Amino acid sequence: MTIVNFTPLPALLGGILIGLASTILLVGVGRIFGISGIIGGLFNFDKGDRLWRIIILVGLLVGAFFMHLLANTPDKISALPSSYLIIGGLLMGFGTRLGSGCTSGHGVCGLSRFSIRSIIATVSFMAAGVVTVYFLNI
Repeated sequence: MTIVNFTPLPALLGGILIGLASTILLVGVGRIFGISGIIGGLFNFDKGDRLWRIIILVGLLVGAFFMHLLANTPDKISALPSSYLIIGGLLMGFGTRLGSGCTSGHGVCGLSRFSIRSIIATVSFMAAGVVTVYFLNI
């Protein structure tokens, strides 16, 4: 197996920006930067809590769009059929609710707060990823 696109500097910059954004959100709003919680909160009836969630989601979409333009990536997102992507997205949403958070909430914010629950969740995410990659490549 070969590493096709090893880009340590952009990865480092991305990690720094994610850490900075999660710190600003925690200090400024008192909330955890977990995408599943941010999206889930959009469907709550507390309308006063929606603005910052919408701003973050718009920022993620705009940032992805500009990275797509700058990196000159292919227009096709995946070789899989759309139905597979929809089913996978629904399963991910179910899993994040079942696990009380997603990789960004547990892995970035929970680990930095030394949360035992987040340590267990992150180890589980990583182990599942390693096993999946192994079985997809044998």
